[in-house]
Order: sequence, then structure tokens, then C-alpha cells
Amino acid sequence: MRPRLFGTAASVAVLGLLGSLVTACGSSTGDGGTTLRLVAAEYGDTPATSSKAYWDKLTAAFSAAHPGTNIEVTLYPWADVDREVTRMVQEDNAPDVALMGAYSDFAAQGRLYAADEVLSIRAEASFLPPLAEAGSIDSTLYGLPFVASSRLLFYNEELFDKAGAEPPKTWSGLKAAAKALKKEGVPYPYALPLGPEEAHAEALIWEPSNGGGYTDTRGGYSIASDRNAQTFQWIRNNLVTPGLTGPVPPAQLNRQDAFAAFLRGDVGMVNGYPSLLHEARAQGMKVGTLSMPVSDTLDEGETPPSAGVADWMMAFKHDDNRKLVGEFLDFVYEDKNLLEFAGRYHLLPSTFSATQASQDGAADPSVEQFLTALRVSQLYPVNEPSWLQVSNTIKQNIGKAVAPTADPKAVLEDIARQADDIAKRS
Repeated sequence: MRPRLFGTAASVAVLGLLGSLVTACGSSTGDGGTTLRLVAAEYGDTPATSSKAYWDKLTAAFSAAHPGTNIEVTLYPWADVDREVTRMVQEDNAPDVALMGAYSDFAAQGRLYAADEVLSIRAEASFLPPLAEAGSIDSTLYGLPFVASSRLLFYNEELFDKAGAEPPKTWSGLKAAAKALKKEGVPYPYALPLGPEEAHAEALIWEPSNGGGYTDTRGGYSIASDRNAQTFQWIRNNLVTPGLTGPVPPAQLNRQDAFAAFLRGDVGMVNGYPSLLHEARAQGMKVGTLSMPVSDTLDEGETPPSAGVADWMMAFKHDDNRKLVGEFLDFVYEDKNLLEFAGRYHLLPSTFSATQASQDGAADPSVEQFLTALRVSQLYPVNEPSWLQVSNTIKQNIGKAVAPTADPKAVLEDIARQADDIAKRS
């Protein structure tokens, strides 16, 4: 699964860096001091962008303020971090703190501290509501949101100008813009990455724009709801079948390939996040940003949530580590430290106070647009212990729902049956 904020290309590229990034795990220092073990995902894709520099600086500052304390940091690529932490837990060698893409299976096993056991009241109360809700099980916060991202529709302003297309606010407007772009010869009028890399993200972007989503109001999976079936049927009939999604079938188009095509100038519209916008503008592209266009069948004035994604800190229970873990996490969540990490990777901070500080210093109105979308976003149901496996099922199969000869409802029902089976076993 990758409910994360970067794609697998970064994960693959960083494999060659691990020799210099991984610090051996241990439980005590040689001088009798105390060691806290942190396992974290690597957010960079080159030595220059590696997360090692951030953690080196932060842990050195923490240790200086807490004499006799050592922080050992182990970095893994996103493709490996969930599996490696799971292995450590199974071997009864869990770290003290982990930063990764999922937390709920460990919480369900009773292995995690609740937030109110390790965080100050101020830190716990500062998390943005959608993130705190996604990090909670039965109203208890276990997954501590670290950095986040919301998704907006990006459009290439130069291609739109050439095609005489209007930035869309509704699905019918999106279709009209895509038709104008295709007529102008744009290879991907609307890039629809429903390939196995991150199809569950593209699906989550579309589903709420028609009043749907992965779960219902009771928290159960609703993958095959009528609203979701209508959504994928509309995409199939109005975008895929008329050839408005480009030369690669959506089920085979991965997010990183769609983003690369966007940066080449071959894509008219694609859903993206802040770091892509930063990269596009850094190379001189003129990019507009919009909230995801909504279904024409929604009631007038109804504003569906944007799709949001977060990465999670979690604190594992060990004898006598609670006080040190709490002090470390309070330090991590200080505004200056959280903002430094978020800014390094062009992501969004997870707390009210850091978000306000980010807005105060932001010259780019698009940053505020992402922050506004995050406050009312809909996230993956990461508080479901079955989500890791269910999301993989979605990634592998949901692209089939928009194939020209597909029955979207039948595809979604097949995914829903698999999801129910997984949930029963979890």
C-alpha cells in the first residue's frame, strides 16, 4: 500500500542509498544511557534529498537537550517500511517510534500507546480534525498524523488556452475541456492513473465528487455502493470510451507515469499534490489548480470533500519507554520541526498551529488552497485494521471498472466481496 505522499519511483531509487542511511537498531548506549529507536520511511530519492539530514539535525538537538539520551534512526524505502516494521513486531523487536503508512493493525493488537498517554494536551489537541479522525479507533487516537497532502485538479494553462477550454467545475465541464484538448492533439486530455501503483487514490478523488466513498456513515466498506457504481460508469462512458484518457488504458497507467507525462506537457488535466505543483512550476510550467469537479447530479451548493492523505507516527509500548517517547514526540511536533520537514518535501503539516504558521509565511495562494482542502478532506479508512490488504485489492482491480467493455457495478461488487472476506479475517 502507498497512502503516502510520494510514488514508488522514489522508493526504488533510494534502495541504493540504504547502506549509508540505516543506523543499526539497539536498545541501550555503551555508556549506560538510554536509547530510543525510531524507524521511519525515507522521503527522499537522492542523497541530497534524503530524510537522513533532517533526522540527524533533529535527533542531535533532542539529545543535546536530554543528556544521556541517544536516538537511533533506521530509514527504509516506502516500498519496504510497512513490511519491515511488521517483521520487527512479529519478532518482538518493535521500535519505540515508527513513521509509516498504516497503524491500525498494531493498535488492534494492543501494541501502541494512545496519544493521551504520550503527547502533551496541547500537541494532541492541535491535530487537524480529518487527520485526527482517521488516526482514531473507537474515538481513541493511536495514529499520530505527521505530514499530509490534499489533492487538487491540475490543468496545463497553455494547453487550455490553445484549445479554448474552460477550467471545469463539473463533470460535464471536465468532459467538454477534455474533448477540446483532444481536438487540439493533446495526448492525455485527462490522465486517469488507475494502474496498480496508486489506483485507490484516484478512485478516492472521484468517489466523493458524486457523494460516494470507500465507507458508509457507520464505518463499514461501501465500495460497491450505487453512487460509486454511477461514478465509474460515467468515467467509462464519458472519458475512457471516447478516448479522452490517453493512449495507455487507465488500468495500466500508474501515477508516476501520469505525472511524468504532465511534466512533459503531454497532459491537459491530472489530479496532483503540492510537490508535483512545485516541480512543474520549477521547470516553468503554467499550472492552474481547482477543486475536483463535481457530478452534475449533486444538489446545487453541495460541496464534497477533497481527497486527503497522511503519514502516521506511532508509539510502541515497551517497559519504561513511555516518558522518553512522549518527550521525543512532543519535540517532533513542535511547529518549527514539523514545518521544516513539511517544507523540505513540499507537503502539508498536520497541526493547527503549524498550518497557521505555514499560511502566514506562504506567498503562493495554491498552498492555502491545499491547506483549505485538507481541513475538509476525506482520507483512506486507515483506522480499519483490514485496510492494508483491502487497499491492495482495490489497487489491483479497480481500474477494470472503467474498461470499455466492463460492467462497473460487477467489478466493484467483486472487490467488495474480497474486502468483506479480508475484514472478517482481520
